[in-house]
Amino acid sequence: MHKLLEIKQNLEQVNHKIISAALRAGRNPDEVKLVVVSKGQPIEVIRAAIAAGVQDFGENYPEETISKIQAVSDVRWHMIGHLQSRKAKLVCEHFDWMHSLDSLHLAEKMERLLAEQNRILPVLLEFNVGGEESKSGWLAGESSSWHQFFSDIQKILELPHLQVRGLMTMPPLTASREEARIHFKKLAELQRSLRTHFPQSDWNEMSMGTSSDYEAAVEEGATFVRIGTSILGPRPAKNPSKPTT
Repeated sequence: MHKLLEIKQNLEQVNHKIISAALRAGRNPDEVKLVVVSKGQPIEVIRAAIAAGVQDFGENYPEETISKIQAVSDVRWHMIGHLQSRKAKLVCEHFDWMHSLDSLHLAEKMERLLAEQNRILPVLLEFNVGGEESKSGWLAGESSSWHQFFSDIQKILELPHLQVRGLMTMPPLTASREEARIHFKKLAELQRSLRTHFPQSDWNEMSMGTSSDYEAAVEEGATFVRIGTSILGPRPAKNPSKPTT
């Protein structure tokens, strides 16, 4: 019961800040959808979050998520982390959204898997606007290089079982809120460019913003924010390995 009250209070505070940020930017707060990042959290915490009103959960590790999906119902599951090709089947079978589609190769594999199930999956294309080598996604830090990935995007848009709905990015973890804002502005600029070059496609969604910078993300046009710690609290420490004897 204590955890439920804690999550309810956190959820109320986060939603209030999302609404305030949207209004500051002259946006309709209803345009912003909250994805609660539940990676590493036990099922008891997820059940408490559902009782508090959470309907969308974000996960990074498909194999960890399957038991959670099987344990609860009537919620949506979003894949938000880098997806290894060999685990694509799990996402294609069990998830409701894919935020982190980061290559043509992965798209083509997911298309084959989805076709076998006769299933359509909404996806967001991940762009690396910070230029970090450790981050996934098409390199998009310099607008002069955007044309280099347009052919990949064209091919993905032609895949019938992947429903491209927009863009996603993750700024450097060390970025301050205002440093992150620069990356959010860059993604919004890219969104405008993609709308111009691929006008028949849907680019309305932008997934960006975490616990440390989601207000800036909303001000810059985010339609999905991915927030974990500010709502669920810190993730439990993993079990330490057994000491050697």
